[in-house]
Amino acid sequence: MTDTTLAPLSPDAITALFTRSDGQFLFARWGRPIVPVVFGVEDATVSILKGAIEAVVALAGHKMAETDPELGANLMVFFIRDWAELTATPNLDRLIPDLAALVVRLDGVGANQYRSFRFDEGGGIKAGFVFVRMDDALAEAPAETIALSQIVQTILLWSDTAFLGASPLAILRPGGPAILKPQIADLIRAAYDPALPVAATDPALCLRLAARVGRRQ
Repeated sequence: MTDTTLAPLSPDAITALFTRSDGQFLFARWGRPIVPVVFGVEDATVSILKGAIEAVVALAGHKMAETDPELGANLMVFFIRDWAELTATPNLDRLIPDLAALVVRLDGVGANQYRSFRFDEGGGIKAGFVFVRMDDALAEAPAETIALSQIVQTILLWSDTAFLGASPLAILRPGGPAILKPQIADLIRAAYDPALPVAATDPALCLRLAARVGRRQ
């Protein structure tokens, strides 16, 4: 994929970020306040992750809450060492369909992260489940970078191929924490414009997104 952070975000570039590998265009943002909970890390890392969530939610102009009336917590982030840990987690199979088969697939391809979403009647995101397997590559990354990367990829329903060719983050100095690329930040802001729908399957939406991004550049 073309690195869209090196050029203005055209409608085509935005469309690519929400067009899945099967050719389906699907855009969605959170339709309710985000209530996060984090598992598998020390308190200091929990604070870093929640700080990143708060920053990106504020960037989007969205809201957080203390509890979700339907789910309690609606953004669950799990840090694990091995995918097999998921099948040993009580009741997780109630949240993630076909969990055992998913674990086999993720282990087979050597994945180090996975995200799953649930949607409300209007198509907006109502819950997100983030799984991060701390392999050698991630273990070397600053906690701030991991946290920012995960929430950026969870704040919208990006394509499954959106960031395979170019990260949404930029590294200012070797070994230092990353920052969100400005054009991706602008797109997140635009996506949460109240005048736009919370979900869409028509790529014509990208014309409206591009117009809003353009006003910020």
